[in-house]
Amino acid sequence: SSCLARCSASAFQSAHPCMRLLPGLSLGGFLMSALLARSAALNAAAAARRLPASTCGRAAAALPRLLAAPAMGSRRCSGLRMADQSAVAEAPAPPAPVPLPTNANEQLLRIRHSTAHVMAMAVQRLYKDARVTIGPWIEKGFYYDFDRPEPFAEKDLRRIKKEMDKLIGLKLPFRREELSFDEAKARIEAADEPYKLEILDSIVAKDPDAPITIFHIGEPGKANWWDLCAGPHVEHTGQLPKDAIDLESIAGAYWRGDEARPMLQRIYGTAWESAEQLAEHRRIQEEAKRRDHRALGKQLRLFSIQQEAGGGLVFWHPRGARVRRLMEDFWREAHTAGGYELLYTPHMASLDLWKTSGHFDFYADGMFDQMEVEGAQYQIKPMNCPFHVLTYKDEKRSYRDLPLRWAELGTVYRYERSGTLNGLFRVRGFTQDDAHIFCLPEQLADEIQGVLDLTETILTKFGFTEYEVMLSTRPDKAVGSDEIWDKATSALREALGAKGWEYDVDEGGGAFYGPKIDIKIRDAIGRLWQCSTIQCDFNLPQRFGLEYVSPDGGREQPIMLHRAIFGSLERFFGVLIESTAGDFPFWLAPTQLRLLPVSDDYRPYCDAAVARLKAAGIRAEVDPGGRSVGKQIKVANQDKVPILSVVGEAEVGANALKLEMRKGGELGELPLERAIEVLAAAAEKAVEPIEAL
Repeated sequence: SSCLARCSASAFQSAHPCMRLLPGLSLGGFLMSALLARSAALNAAAAARRLPASTCGRAAAALPRLLAAPAMGSRRCSGLRMADQSAVAEAPAPPAPVPLPTNANEQLLRIRHSTAHVMAMAVQRLYKDARVTIGPWIEKGFYYDFDRPEPFAEKDLRRIKKEMDKLIGLKLPFRREELSFDEAKARIEAADEPYKLEILDSIVAKDPDAPITIFHIGEPGKANWWDLCAGPHVEHTGQLPKDAIDLESIAGAYWRGDEARPMLQRIYGTAWESAEQLAEHRRIQEEAKRRDHRALGKQLRLFSIQQEAGGGLVFWHPRGARVRRLMEDFWREAHTAGGYELLYTPHMASLDLWKTSGHFDFYADGMFDQMEVEGAQYQIKPMNCPFHVLTYKDEKRSYRDLPLRWAELGTVYRYERSGTLNGLFRVRGFTQDDAHIFCLPEQLADEIQGVLDLTETILTKFGFTEYEVMLSTRPDKAVGSDEIWDKATSALREALGAKGWEYDVDEGGGAFYGPKIDIKIRDAIGRLWQCSTIQCDFNLPQRFGLEYVSPDGGREQPIMLHRAIFGSLERFFGVLIESTAGDFPFWLAPTQLRLLPVSDDYRPYCDAAVARLKAAGIRAEVDPGGRSVGKQIKVANQDKVPILSVVGEAEVGANALKLEMRKGGELGELPLERAIEVLAAAAEKAVEPIEAL
């Protein structure tokens, strides 16, 4: 068999001179590096949207035919060197991404809002039985909700877009008209638009003196279209770039988000300033689809949501649970180093607690129904805060005790409508990385600075280094004195300034009980995700009568800080999957090393090696067998295992492992103890193994 292996490899080399082999190389070793080179070439080419037209690329394309044959070679040489491996993996660099503006760009916002109106006009011209409801701009475009007896189909989107293009070509003006409530009501009733009438009533109910405005598309006295709207819009439809507009999808949506109200049809669209921006948006959409955490979670066997158990409840499978454990372990270590104590609190409490905290009054719609226990009402917890407050109250506190920093990985349960559930991003049961700090007013700025430092430490560990930061200030209705609000807001500003982070200000956007900082993280393809929050709270200390003994012996109320860094483990894990495309860094990979025995003869050696690797903290495993080496390599690639090692006679005889990196490159043949040392160092330092050599 070894002769046949050498002959096969030699024949392949003769046919493809770019694949240089050392004498004595077995087919198993050859296939290992050849398939890795093939994988690297395909990955690079996919990124560039085309395969490199090279001899090496053609050689790599022939590999699947070889891999279909059983792997042979009881003798195996580990001295393989692929002289052209780097050339095989090379591909033209993809074009630089086109910067995409946001709705902070007023012209883009006008384009999106106006395009939504043009779409609604086109729909009502084509489908006379369609009634309109609302049509706002959103982060990447716009949507409009329609009530229509017949459902829209995908083919209708093309028809609607064609009609929109006609309207854009007519350069119809947008005209603003202000009118009285009675005039607006009469027009709406004449048009038989009941949803508009409800919107009109809600405007007046909120502010009886609010101006009632409508925007027309078209000239006065001619057939035109209009809707209740406050603007803004472009001057005329000709200012809308038709080649930068697309209708993307159709979805269902309850009117006013209420399941008891009619189900409407929502048409989503996107609009940009140029065709180049639209093309970049589409590229990102395709990339996002490839990275969808729901598909990757199933493919990589990380988690599932079992409908037999109920929607929105996450099952962490062994591979996903390994990653979660690593997340939790690092989180605990970082918090302990940052001066936090860890708490564990119950999953439920008396309903009276939630009434005292105010959650029952303000968040009842997001809480599950109560349960009766021995005649008393109990509530499964939607938040951890009241439990930490009760822990504070359990002892008499002095100013000398403060600050107190308490953290908990606390699982909470919140009611979400089934239509809003979305993989790990929107669930009914999740674990918050909650922490609460109780401090003196003069300690507030330093504590916030400490939270920002800890946030950066944790997010950076997981590869997130770019943030968008928002400071939200006092709303019109708020609890707490002007003095404490000013002091807290100044402390947040001071901490952000000391950190050197740029931030925007949402004036009046804070919660009624305190100002806050929100941090969004930017992922590998440029998307922003709401993640960390630092929230001052003047409400709970007041509601629960929290106090400490001041230096003069009096009683003072501490300032309370809520903060979360991950937000929730589930959502952060979903973001992490999508940012890495499931290709986790070595330190975080569910399986760090997989051994691939050429035959079952070498399985005892593999099992013994894995036992030693595991004892050193390395997540290693042996392929279960029953398949060729080529198939083992293919499965390991699909599982995104970062390090592979084909094991044959040579490795067993040398008590060594030849470590190959799935992304290309090799660590070479290392004595087993040295291999363990390198991999353990890489995991500890959170670097790739080649950096730990």
